[in-house]
This record gives sequence, structure tokens and C-alpha cells, in this order.
Amino acid sequence: MTQLATFGAGCFWGIQALFEQQAGIDKSSVGYMGGLLQNPSYEDVCTGRSQHVEVVQLEFDNSVISFPQLLQLFWSNHDPTTLNRQGPDRGTQYRSVVFFHSPQQQAQALTLMSEMQTSGIFSAPIVTAIEPAQEYWPAEEYHQHYLAKRQLHSCRI
Repeated sequence: MTQLATFGAGCFWGIQALFEQQAGIDKSSVGYMGGLLQNPSYEDVCTGRSQHVEVVQLEFDNSVISFPQLLQLFWSNHDPTTLNRQGPDRGTQYRSVVFFHSPQQQAQALTLMSEMQTSGIFSAPIVTAIEPAQEYWPAEEYHQHYLAKRQLHSCRI
């Protein structure tokens, strides 16, 4: 069964490259969610004033990869303890966020985040927001599959 998942974890190029390598991901795209403007541009989002987050949106086959498995990948491939920052990327558009598409996804995200927080995996509190999905605005075409098009594996370019 195909489902949607939407994550913000800093630079959307890197998180897309991570997820599109996984079996069960039928489609991935990068874009913007959680802001105030209709149809924001990259320039709008970069100012931070639009309040959008750079996100990756996934269509995934839940019989191949589960939402909790996607959450594990999400939390293990960025620093969910830094507020509005990932590496050199700073601003609210780079915040750590899970946008849930169903009450089940919300419950799974809250449960897993709580388990990770109490396990001591991270030395600081997890600041990842867990919010209901909002309207998704695809990013400009030149951002889609950016690293794959350039045969790169990291945002540190």
C-alpha cells in the first residue's frame, strides 16, 4: 500500500539522496511545507520569513519499508538535537520536523522519538517537531534529485 511521508532535516538535497536509495521508495521530491505563502520560491524560503521548511516528500510502499523504518533513517542521518540548524545550514527552513499524514504516523513518530530520547542515543534533547502535514509545494526543477544529477553523495559541496 502506497503512503506519503514528509521530513525536514536540513538541506533537502541530502535527505532526498538518502531516501531515494531505499527499497520501497516509489517516488521522492523536494519542496516546501509549513509556511505562510502560497507557492513559495526557493528565494522566499531562504529568507526565513515565509516560515516554510525544506522537506523531502516520499511515496513509499509500506509492505517493503515501514514508516517506523523511515523514521529510523530520518533520525539517524541528521542531528535532531540542533534547533533550526544542520551543519552549516542555519535558519528555520532547516529545522528538524516530521510532518505526519495520519494519526498512526503521528503516534509512531511520538513513540519512537520518546524511545530514542530515553535511550541516551543523543547527548542532548531531541528538538524535532512533529506536526500535521500541510500543503506541499514542490521546489523548482533544478532542486529535484540535485545530488543524483551531479553524481554527488553529500550536501557539503
